[in-house]
Amino acid sequence: MALLAQGSTVPSALVALMVFRGPTWACLFCFTSYEDRVRICQIFAGVEGPELEKCQKAFITAFRGLLDIEINDHERNHLHDAFTQMTHTLQEMAMAQGSFKVAFPNAAKKMQEVIKKLKEVEACIPPCGVQEASRSFRCRGCYSHVCELSLDCPVRDLTVTRGQQAKFSCSVNFSLPQEEITYSWKFAGGGVRTQDQSYFRDILQARGNLVRIRPVQLKHRGTYCCEISHDQFPVARVYFFLNVTGAPPRGETKLQVSFRKVLDWAPREAEMIESWSPSLGELLASSGALTPSNQCLLAAAAALASASATLVVWMFFRWYFKGN
Repeated sequence: MALLAQGSTVPSALVALMVFRGPTWACLFCFTSYEDRVRICQIFAGVEGPELEKCQKAFITAFRGLLDIEINDHERNHLHDAFTQMTHTLQEMAMAQGSFKVAFPNAAKKMQEVIKKLKEVEACIPPCGVQEASRSFRCRGCYSHVCELSLDCPVRDLTVTRGQQAKFSCSVNFSLPQEEITYSWKFAGGGVRTQDQSYFRDILQARGNLVRIRPVQLKHRGTYCCEISHDQFPVARVYFFLNVTGAPPRGETKLQVSFRKVLDWAPREAEMIESWSPSLGELLASSGALTPSNQCLLAAAAALASASATLVVWMFFRWYFKGN
């Protein structure tokens, strides 16, 4: 009898292995363990026998609707907690002699309601960048997915007259993380327009997302690359091609140019390329500056200034009439 019982346990274990560890993955398999799923059915239907096999198949069938679910990756922990709570509830129902034919469909329905309330997956914003805000989690395969866009953004053209200043704003059209963002700048000289990183050399004196060159000279003509990194991992590379126009300054001859080169009279590049902080007028004039959040901040600042001015005027008149 012991041998018979042992022999009958083997097919049930094989069925559980095929059903619970099959190639068809879904949210149920991503957020619950194989041991938990088997334990629930053993409490419902016993450790072996045809009823156990029916329970295992019913478990899979009830959650088959969650096969192709895709959620916001930042909500994954929330969904994992919901599935953990679901397994505890199913165990309690099984111990209370409930029916798995009723328990499993109800549990799957509740999980669908939880998923509907999760934050939706944000769309990828072309044309470039690793956009963590749009990272999603796919239950078919149990893996995270991020936008398959190029790290390199299209080259932006900038034409500046010789002797003037050039300003570069390293920005992208998708939201960046709030912390641990760094900017590094590189330059490919000789008037070359390229995105090949082998042509670039680092500009150590340029830091931050805003950089300017003053005064612009012919030697500054070329491609500038700003690499945006988050936690030391590249997020995007923004390129600028600077085209310098205009004749040499009046009275400058070839002899004067040669003399300046010999004496190294011209300022060094480290003195020409620098980080800068824009004024309020420059910020407002820049594209994308008047975002809804910035408009709210400006409105709040204007309201505070108006209230302060009103308070000062009121105190002045109160003091004036009280003295009289």
